[in-house]
Amino acid sequence: MKRLTQCAMLALAFAAPFAAAQDYPSKQVTMVVAYPPGGAVDAVGRLLAQKLGDAIGKPFVVDNKSGASGSIGAQFVAKAPADGHTLLVAPLTSYAMNSLLFPANTGFQLDKDFAGVSLVGFLPLVLVVNDGVPAKNVADVVKIAKDKPASLNYGSSGNGSIEHVAGEMFKHQARVSMLHIPYRGAAPAMTDVMAGQLQLMFATAPTAVANIKTGKVRPLMVATRQRIGALPDVPTAAEAGFAGFEVASTYAILAPAGTPHAILAKLNAEIGKVLQLPDVKARFQTLGIEITGSTPQEATSQSSAELAKWGKVIRDSGIKAE
Repeated sequence: MKRLTQCAMLALAFAAPFAAAQDYPSKQVTMVVAYPPGGAVDAVGRLLAQKLGDAIGKPFVVDNKSGASGSIGAQFVAKAPADGHTLLVAPLTSYAMNSLLFPANTGFQLDKDFAGVSLVGFLPLVLVVNDGVPAKNVADVVKIAKDKPASLNYGSSGNGSIEHVAGEMFKHQARVSMLHIPYRGAAPAMTDVMAGQLQLMFATAPTAVANIKTGKVRPLMVATRQRIGALPDVPTAAEAGFAGFEVASTYAILAPAGTPHAILAKLNAEIGKVLQLPDVKARFQTLGIEITGSTPQEATSQSSAELAKWGKVIRDSGIKAE
């Protein structure tokens, strides 16, 4: 009798997560975007929330909890109940860089406090220059920087941002000197590039694409292995003579650590279907985001991979949080 009771209890223990997944979601799902409305992370979150809500039949809503370079929203999700009803729309690359450059201020451990649901895409960086800079290609930029050391200023959305790290990587690989000018966001930095106050910037694809149309800046290369759909005529870094120069922000959906695998698997399957919808593909291309799916395990592993990759880059390039 005792053995039968133990077997019954064991069966219930295994059945509980699957029952939870079958009933999931039992209420509204909150997708936290740890940045202000209007940016690429917010756009991705709102598109996925709408489509997941339509597919699953329960409301998925975006909650913008911005501040501290995304740390406030990430901390909120890390401490939320591990039941799949609170998710994080996560630019993994930015979170990894912040964790490495500002370890005392992050307030969470990227590779331990979250469970991966799915990767959803990556956001390439594009080197753009002010139209008045006499550079038709990246080689011209390098020549200008070497002929007149420190004559080129580049902008970023802040110290420790992906644009900052990309700029320092470029300086290190090209062996040139350029002055970094940090801003409180990518938009004001790009405004000054267009105005000629700055000469260049490594901008995310949506920021680059939106402003290239003005004719005040032009793209010289994308920091990816392959050309991107939003800028098919712009060469890759390798084509421009910078093999291995790859900088893109990986986007993922994360849940609090400890979320049952069955719930992660259910969410992962639904996200996979959403990413294949023609209008979602079209919207991602407009944003300059290259779609990529994954398993939950691959999404979880990507956090560790980002920390390892950018830790080496930051050490090798001597990048400091100024």
